[in-house]
Amino acid sequence: MSGPVSSPRSQWLKVFGAPIVIGALSLAGLLSALLAGDLGRYFSWFGVGLPIAVAAWACWRKP
Repeated sequence: MSGPVSSPRSQWLKVFGAPIVIGALSLAGLLSALLAGDLGRYFSWFGVGLPIAVAAWACWRKP
């Protein structure tokens, strides 16, 4: 017997969901750094730093 079959859409979201969200937040951070005022400055640090934090987490977690 085989396990439950998931739909192609759910498999697509498992693979590409997180990179799309990280990319969208990074782009929003870059745009807020260019276009927004004081509040945008704080969001831009989060948006631009998120890919760096995710990469550091992936490198330092246990295999």
